[in-house]
Amino acid sequence: MRAGYEPVIGLEVHVQLNTRSKAFCGCSTTFGAPPNSQTCPVCLGLPGAMPVLNREAVVKAARTALALGCQLRERSIFARKNYFYPDLPKGYQISQYDRPLAEQGGLEIPATAGGGARRIGITRIHLEEDAGKSLHEGFADSDRFSYVDLNRSGVPLIEIVSEPDLRAPAEAHAYLSRLKQILLFLDVSDCNMEEGSLRCDANVSVRRREDPRFGAKIEIKNLNSFRYLQQALEYEIERQIETLESGGRLRQETRLYDAASGRTHPMRSKEQAHDYRYFPEPDLPPLMLDAGWREEIAASLPELPAARQRRWQTEWGLTAYDAEVLTGTPAQAEYFEAAAKASEHPKVTANWIMGELSARLNAQGLDWSRVPMPPAHVAELVKILNAGTISGKMAKEVFEQAWKTGRSPRQIVEESGARQITDPAAIDAILDGVLAAHPAQVEQYKKGKVALLGFLVGQAMKASRGQANPELVQERIKARLG
Repeated sequence: MRAGYEPVIGLEVHVQLNTRSKAFCGCSTTFGAPPNSQTCPVCLGLPGAMPVLNREAVVKAARTALALGCQLRERSIFARKNYFYPDLPKGYQISQYDRPLAEQGGLEIPATAGGGARRIGITRIHLEEDAGKSLHEGFADSDRFSYVDLNRSGVPLIEIVSEPDLRAPAEAHAYLSRLKQILLFLDVSDCNMEEGSLRCDANVSVRRREDPRFGAKIEIKNLNSFRYLQQALEYEIERQIETLESGGRLRQETRLYDAASGRTHPMRSKEQAHDYRYFPEPDLPPLMLDAGWREEIAASLPELPAARQRRWQTEWGLTAYDAEVLTGTPAQAEYFEAAAKASEHPKVTANWIMGELSARLNAQGLDWSRVPMPPAHVAELVKILNAGTISGKMAKEVFEQAWKTGRSPRQIVEESGARQITDPAAIDAILDGVLAAHPAQVEQYKKGKVALLGFLVGQAMKASRGQANPELVQERIKARLG
């Protein structure tokens, strides 16, 4: 980005709540069902059909708001957002406007310069229903017709609107990553971007660094991955700067991101709130969240990633980096927590989980919800290793067998007899043969060629078939050869 300019970015994130039924009717929300098979008069907008609010959707929305430090309104109002599109059967979307569910929250992200963290404000969180889906490809006559699947119509969403506090595409990426992590820990959404459970629109403008005023706001849609979000913002920021530098003028508009070309293209002029002709939804009463219900929801919140990271650093001595990696997903965090408690050696356990175990999962394309080795087996391996029963090299071999067979590490060690030799007398017996077999190297070592220590240790480890304690071997060689 050219010097002298500053981007101003805000994100609007739509999150599909993982309820079993839709926002205002009992239709299923299961993904992948045959088109238009999960519909009823309510989500089809047929005359006389009356919406009934899904209580679980309210709870999940409120949990999210509290986790993001928002103020929950005791009384919020549903509204009709009017616009015409083929996949919107009612001709309006039930949403919230001037009295949303929650306001004035925030989310911390790593600062891009100087370390520390930056707080990104959250303007509002509101409940709404999703529209259907227009299908423009995949049919024999797609060149002439578009199709509509209304299974998604009425699925419950929350929209999380940030303040225009982001100042770089990398910050937008970090914000969305942190937000997704929190949503997964709350278990309010599966956040599957490929299935549309997490969708993001970005508002971006540029201005001179000394200018407090905002520039023309451009909305970018069709951002269905974290990488595309960052790429689209990088392109759009440069496009806006080039336009201004060449004497052009920017106008408020909506643009689409084309991942194939890496460019944004005009879609339409940007709507204002009055274009939607909002008015209160007459078929739904105000949503009331009394103090008792708010306290009940607050009490149900889990330990969130940031809090868990701080606890692991304070109580278990983990580094900030390790704690962040291990809270990548709720399943990974729970796996580590269980293994670390059972092993009583959290830092060593962290190394094994981030090292051998993660590598094996990646190689086999498995996620943390499908780990074939239980946490208790990792804990057992760490205990055996820390007790000196086996060496680090032997531990990797035991891990390999435990992964393949499902047997416990202790069982593998006992059945194979693969125990580390830690008896000094036994080590000396091995060294007797090694030193006798390599008199030239022994003589050179005695004359000061200390690099040969590694050779002699290696020969001793080979003679013991890897079972000798390498530290003790090194110690006994030094003692014997001076």
